[in-house]
Amino acid sequence: MTHTVFIDGAAGTTGLEIVERLAPRSDFDLLILDDEQRKSAEARREAYHSADFAVLCLPDEAAIEAVALAGGAKVRIIDASSAHRVAPGWTYGFPELTGREAVASAARVSNPGCYPTGFLALVAPLVRAGLLPADWPYTVNAVSGYSGGGKALIQRFEDDGDIAFRAYGLTMGHKHLPEMQAYAGLSHAPLFAPAVIPAHRGMVVEVPVPLAAMPMAGSPEVLRLALVDFYTGSKLVTVHDETPGELLLRRSMQPSDRLDLWVCGNADGGQARLIARLDNLGKGASGAAVQSLNLMAGLDETAGLSL
Repeated sequence: MTHTVFIDGAAGTTGLEIVERLAPRSDFDLLILDDEQRKSAEARREAYHSADFAVLCLPDEAAIEAVALAGGAKVRIIDASSAHRVAPGWTYGFPELTGREAVASAARVSNPGCYPTGFLALVAPLVRAGLLPADWPYTVNAVSGYSGGGKALIQRFEDDGDIAFRAYGLTMGHKHLPEMQAYAGLSHAPLFAPAVIPAHRGMVVEVPVPLAAMPMAGSPEVLRLALVDFYTGSKLVTVHDETPGELLLRRSMQPSDRLDLWVCGNADGGQARLIARLDNLGKGASGAAVQSLNLMAGLDETAGLSL
């Protein structure tokens, strides 16, 4: 059976990567509007009403308008923007956390943010298990390739070869914080310190945890084993059993839809660094959308993904 998929915003970074994953496949028929049609509300409305699925690769405000255009249609929607990530009636598109069945049966799915994907993959299972406290003021240190910033930031990095590091979100209140707090089940939003480096893709998200100061917290090895158990059977998430000497992001990184996790502890077990490495355009964006789309269409969740 072939499913029709309308990609609204197919010319953007996320949209292009979704097209790249879906175009070679015979189980999806892509519906992509040309430049003139993309500016027509009527053409887009017709597309929503003729497609089985739609993926919104749009800015937040435009995504909200798109959902209104799809009103009354049977189309099932995946929104790659941050507009609906904590909205009522939307299912969070992180199958490993939300549940594959929940995503598979959903009519409206919100694609997770790239940084929250790393943070939640590490923290949410451990808070659920009672191995990390829900009321701790967590901090998140993270670096990403510049492709996550959209066309303007991509152009800036590629035009200015002198940028080595870009810290941002310095006024706090980053748009990723609501989903990080909500889906980790935390009492407080984490303190989030994101940065961009001169690599096109790739991301490292780190959560330092002072276990000795945390009531009832597990040891680093207990935390690692809990993550191993939680992700048993996952083809996309790997919990590593070694402590690496270093973790690298390379400018030559190829597209990947994997998510790699580490728990690194000190000798007495009183401190740990929870670390996630992923492709911000893969499991952090387009790969996650395709994973959810596969489940919603009743297909293998890894079909078309780079493992």
